[in-house]
This record gives sequence, C-alpha cells and structure tokens, in this order.
Amino acid sequence: QVQLVESGGGSVQAGDSLTLSCAASGRTFRRFAMGWFRQAPGKEREFVASVSWTGTSTYYGDSVKGRFTISRDYAKSMVSLQMNSLKPEDTAVYYCAAAQTSPTLWRLAREYDYWGQGTQVTVSS
Repeated sequence: QVQLVESGGGSVQAGDSLTLSCAASGRTFRRFAMGWFRQAPGKEREFVASVSWTGTSTYYGDSVKGRFTISRDYAKSMVSLQMNSLKPEDTAVYYCAAAQTSPTLWRLAREYDYWGQGTQVTVSS
C-alpha cells in the first residue's frame, strides 16, 4: 500500500508560479512511476505529467508542456510539480498518482494504482 498526500495548492494570479508536492509513504517509493493529473469541474481527469521510477524519463500533457516541470526526490520520497506561467485554464484539483509498474500509456489514469486526495489550484485572470 502507498499513501500519497499532496500539498502546495492555492489561489494565484495568471502568470504566477506554484509548486505542488506529493509526499509518499508505505511501500518502496523508488520503485513506483509517479504522475500528476488534474480535474476541473465538469471535465474528465486530465494527464499533466509523469516521471519514471528511475527519474530519467518525464512526460507532459500538451497543455502544460514547456510550463510545468515534474521531479522526484528519493531521499524525501516526494514528487514535485513546478508550475510556471499559470493560466486560468490550469484551475483544477491536482492529484498525485503512483504506478507499481511503468505505464504503457503514461497519460491514462487507469495505469496508476494509488491516488492522493487532491489539492486545489485556482488561477484568476
């Protein structure tokens, strides 16, 4: 079992930056691929970013590519999402996710086995 707890959400202005963190506990963190998804009201859950268990491969959704950066800290068992140049359309609940095996399709939510409770990010214009 893996427990995931997100933090760092909040309300910001368009153009601002924000860093989300996900603290993992339980089973061996370093063996899990990690990802971030988001869900806005009335919309489906959307892939944001993922990082492989080795940390050497990263993947991004088209809408955040070039603005967001995912990273992981093995010593702290944490995954972070640095979000720059935020836009109102980035407003959503952001979820941290963990996959026991490397996803075949990184952007599919069903590839991930564990989920956090989510943290709200609100970007105003």
